Amino acid sequence: MTTSSTATLDQFASQLQGIAALPHLGVIQAQGEDAANFLHNQLSNDVLLLPVGQSRLAAFCSAKGRMQASFVVIKTAPDTVLLVMSLDLLAQTLKRLSMFVLRAKVKMIDATASWQLRGLLGVSARAVLAEASPWQTANADGSHAVALYPAVLGDTQVPRALWLGTPSQTLPAGAELSTDVWAWAEVMSGVTLVSQSLFEAFVPQMLNYESVGGVNFKKGCYPGQEVVARSQFRGTLKRRTALVHSPVALTAGQDVFTSADPEQPCATVVLSAVRPDGQGFDALVSGTLESQQTGWRTGHAQGPALEMMPLPYELLADI
Repeated sequence: MTTSSTATLDQFASQLQGIAALPHLGVIQAQGEDAANFLHNQLSNDVLLLPVGQSRLAAFCSAKGRMQASFVVIKTAPDTVLLVMSLDLLAQTLKRLSMFVLRAKVKMIDATASWQLRGLLGVSARAVLAEASPWQTANADGSHAVALYPAVLGDTQVPRALWLGTPSQTLPAGAELSTDVWAWAEVMSGVTLVSQSLFEAFVPQMLNYESVGGVNFKKGCYPGQEVVARSQFRGTLKRRTALVHSPVALTAGQDVFTSADPEQPCATVVLSAVRPDGQGFDALVSGTLESQQTGWRTGHAQGPALEMMPLPYELLADI
């Protein structure tokens, strides 16, 4: 990114202050004495040792290690865990998780209607979480605020948080923000959840999940665990998510190409959002490391070029 581009991004920080509705997210509730143990055996992160009142990022994978969903996991009580996820995947994910319950003492339900979901940016996030690190959680009067990875704008970091409150609770203070602004801040954080258009498109490392606290390589088995571990420990990671700027609109699941191999797509759009000033779009794109060096183009190998920008965090090296 050029210096002038960075300076422009810094100017957006003043617009990222307030609260956004999150109608694209839903909540699955797992309740029962086996809730934590059951989810521990299904997800890519440690749920069993997750302290009550705290949160983690986790993926739910197929036997081949492909992500079928991902969650912000919140343990609200010793016997209760909430999974905040993309709403368009909730019904099928709930059905599949329920298939594995068998004799475990846990009940899985769609609890979306039981919660208000809001995204907090800037001063609104800082007011409830101070300088909390990602995935740390503050709890008050039945509400839960999870610190997310910040939006990084040049040298400026804008705090982000996920807030869950009961329907009767008063929302945190802050100006109302559009979901478009929230989506752009999410892109600029480099961390997002899987949506329907990305179903089984990636193993967790292709979305950089191992670098942002979404994979625990020391926990026991879960569906796809062998594939995920082998990708990490054998140095076979060939795809990563990058942050890019595009002159044209992009959609999640869209193919991206490179002129070095014009016939085959080399990358997939993960999440895209318009810049607040309307000057183009920023996006997360997961693609091959080789093609990241040769350059990405949208639509076809001679389509509009995507400009690579720095990721807002360091990638975990292959082990």
